[in-house]
Amino acid sequence: MELNKKFFISFFLILLTFIFDRISKIYIIKKFVESNIQDIYINHYLNLVLIWNKGIAFGLLQNDGNLYHLISLAIFIIIIYVNFIIYSSKKTYEVVCFSLISGGAIGNLFDRIYYNAVPDFIDIHFKNFHWFTFNVSDICISLGILILIFSELFNSKSSLEKNE
Repeated sequence: MELNKKFFISFFLILLTFIFDRISKIYIIKKFVESNIQDIYINHYLNLVLIWNKGIAFGLLQNDGNLYHLISLAIFIIIIYVNFIIYSSKKTYEVVCFSLISGGAIGNLFDRIYYNAVPDFIDIHFKNFHWFTFNVSDICISLGILILIFSELFNSKSSLEKNE
């Protein structure tokens, strides 16, 4: 893939992911603070709740303040590494996936710096079982990773069938 095309696609997706994430978080924070509400019922499977995550994915490691800064630094280094992967990739789907991952990571890193926590607000549940609360950045990161995993599994299976 041509470098200019790769740059345009990745820049556009990273920016779009970041902007969509910021708009959703600003809206939710404003809605919850102004209305002084605890949660918004959407349907039997989805609520919106504002939770401030000071840990890493799924709220892990929330108790250690010193670790918070190390994790933030690690996220920054990972973002730089992912962007190097984007520009060294030859496949369009990889550029798209890693751009979604980078945009989501930048969105969450921004919150870690600006708010000193990441606002999570999407609560998917079934009866009394609640999945981890997450946000738009988390969706983009997860989507990018899942597409990469499934494409790798599909490509590996195709390679094995060709070798037989």
